[in-house]
Amino acid sequence: MAIPDYQSFLLPFLKLAGDNQIHSCREAHQILREQFNLSEDEKRQMLPSGQQTIVDNRIGWARTYLKKAGLITQPKRGLFQITERGQNVLRQNPEKIDLEFLTQFPEFQEFRAKRNKSDGEPETQEELTPIDPKNPIERLEDAYQEVINDISQELLDMVKNVSPAFFEKLVIDLLVKMGYGGSRKDAGQAVGRSGDEGIDGIIKEDRLGLDTIYIQAKRWDSVVGRPEIMKFAGALQGQRAKKGIFITTSNFTKDALAYASNIDSKIILIDGESLTQLMIEHNVGISTASVYEIKKIDSDYFEE
Repeated sequence: MAIPDYQSFLLPFLKLAGDNQIHSCREAHQILREQFNLSEDEKRQMLPSGQQTIVDNRIGWARTYLKKAGLITQPKRGLFQITERGQNVLRQNPEKIDLEFLTQFPEFQEFRAKRNKSDGEPETQEELTPIDPKNPIERLEDAYQEVINDISQELLDMVKNVSPAFFEKLVIDLLVKMGYGGSRKDAGQAVGRSGDEGIDGIIKEDRLGLDTIYIQAKRWDSVVGRPEIMKFAGALQGQRAKKGIFITTSNFTKDALAYASNIDSKIILIDGESLTQLMIEHNVGISTASVYEIKKIDSDYFEE
């Protein structure tokens, strides 16, 4: 079962408030998650930003839209209560409540018109943009992910075309940014040139050198199969090492992935896509073009 979109939560949320009691948002989120029989994995699934679960984000936007339509009110931070208008809606026993249903209320029309006006869209109700099943945060996250995907592909193309020496430098820079290898100088000395358009060597797991990690990196276009991982596992045994990182600019076969997950040594496989994602996350070969802050109401400020 897929996680319902936020419009699916509108009617259940309003019915939850139908007893005229003051409810907490936390209580509502818990009840609605159970009501839709979401699996534990679905409950834990995060937005791309990793700041909030998808289901909590969608329930939160359902609450926002009900409030904008005047169907619920917020008497205090983290609490909500149904209004008389909300009770009237429930007495109509609607089959569903969606954004189109909410446009019958002037306050919601005004809210949508202001949003569209801020985006440079027409202001009249007849010309309002079509209702998007995704909430604003999800649309923003999708747009951000699209930018990241484009950058990731372009970055991978560039990495595949750098010299072997530069690829070595890139991997060292990334590992240091991720907290491995001690200092940049220590990492540079620990990783030796292999002469095969990749690098092989041992690097500190932490700044104190409490453990070491064996590294192999292949600037390849061809897929890395099980035999290469078996050779790497053998190299680990020869070094009496228990941990290894195998980095490639291509991909791994299913057999390679299965083999790495079933052996005693801990081998982390990083393919081209994962490599560029890590480079973006840790700003290796990446600079920030723009920063957009997402604002929210500071309810604590209004506490008297």
